[in-house]
Amino acid sequence: MSTTLLINIARFIALLALQVVVCNRLDLFGFLNPFPYILFIVLFPVNGNKYALLLSAFLLGLLQDQFSDGGGAHTTACVILAYIRPTFLRFSFGVSYEYQTIKINDRLSPERFTFILLSVVTHHFVLFMLELFRFSLILDVLIRTLCTSIFTLVISIIIIYLIKPGKQQ
Repeated sequence: MSTTLLINIARFIALLALQVVVCNRLDLFGFLNPFPYILFIVLFPVNGNKYALLLSAFLLGLLQDQFSDGGGAHTTACVILAYIRPTFLRFSFGVSYEYQTIKINDRLSPERFTFILLSVVTHHFVLFMLELFRFSLILDVLIRTLCTSIFTLVISIIIIYLIKPGKQQ
């Protein structure tokens, strides 16, 4: 087994455990829950196997749905995020992102922040659209997406720096 595979397995288990044990129990203001488990999809290696990413995103969402009675909303949001991820990478890092050695968990740059922000907002929008499943509640979906995205973004950036602190220069 390669080191990258072991790191990804450990990251999968650790982020899912953090989500299930800590974050699923948080409920600020009745609707504000962070979802840092999506960092697994965000931090997946750029040159990694795309089918493995889709399969692991499906499994990650399925397990989160099992623990939170999500009814498939987390699974769908994770698979959509994993599928759209190359587009977000191309938008954030340019056309030649596949030929660069991009490490999302390095020092936070505007490109990395843009990529993480797009990923979090997309996941949350899809998740809340599927949870509420009414077009008449679009304002509620947008408010939940905005508030939860900000909360998740802050928690995710803290987790990224805790997992792999960058060399401060």
